[in-house]
Amino acid sequence: MKNGAVLGALLAAGCAVVPLSSASADIRVNGSRIHPESITADAAGNIYTGSVPGTIFRAKPGSDTAEPWIVPSAANGLTSQLGVLVDDARGVLLVCNNPPFGGPLQPGAKSSLKAFDLKTGELKSSHDFPTGGAVICNDIAVDRGGTTFATDTSGGRIFALAPGGNELTVLAADPELVGIDGIAFAADGTMYINNVRKNTVQRVNRKAGGAYEGLTTLTLSEPVNGPDALRPVSGNRFLQAEGPGNRVTYVDIEGDSAKITPIKTGLDSSPGVTHIGNTGYATEGKIGYLFDPALRDKNPDPFYIRSFPLSGK
Repeated sequence: MKNGAVLGALLAAGCAVVPLSSASADIRVNGSRIHPESITADAAGNIYTGSVPGTIFRAKPGSDTAEPWIVPSAANGLTSQLGVLVDDARGVLLVCNNPPFGGPLQPGAKSSLKAFDLKTGELKSSHDFPTGGAVICNDIAVDRGGTTFATDTSGGRIFALAPGGNELTVLAADPELVGIDGIAFAADGTMYINNVRKNTVQRVNRKAGGAYEGLTTLTLSEPVNGPDALRPVSGNRFLQAEGPGNRVTYVDIEGDSAKITPIKTGLDSSPGVTHIGNTGYATEGKIGYLFDPALRDKNPDPFYIRSFPLSGK
């Protein structure tokens, strides 16, 4: 990565992008029936993932185990996480918290965007998603100016939170956005998303002032299957996790087209991906155990964060 792009990528990706010394072994997540979804890493090499039961796990640099770091409490309001993203610039872990995924409803549980202190795990802020319809806070990105963006899969919306802001505002609300999942920025600040229901990768077109101006659906070199996490690597290259596709790919965007290159296959439902230097890390959600009647009563443990080398960077 060019030096001038390092800060922008840290803000946009929330993951370490400089080469660090880290173990390349798989990481076991020390919890039962956790079904991790998203994953992120900080500049120090710590790796974070959420869980369906609501605990956030952290693996320290070089460790082969992710241990419980923040557990649900009345004070933090954690219930079940999808997106997690480090914002190193502000020293926080951003979390898409939702009502229990695949489990019984909890009275009063809401979708919200939360921020936790990276040093202490203390809750710093929490912003509820507007209600009035189906809502799922799914994934998060931060632009070079420090504005946080979060996707709403069910409502088909992109929300924005300005630096120091007190409430989420709507950047985009469009029926074409229903199914939106991953969100990330290219090095030039262009916003890209994927759609887990429509199997698309799209550019979010914006006016000079930043207002939403529609979508451009990219022509893909091969089909994708349930695209989920989208994380920037450098330039117009992204990592993408495909849950039903059980793989991680590179997405290299040029104009209105994108080349899809598989780099890790054979995963067991892979909804999340991040990287530290030249090592990629992907979660295995094992989502079938939550919804498949043939698996629901079986024990899905153990859960691992799978590591794999990245090439061609």
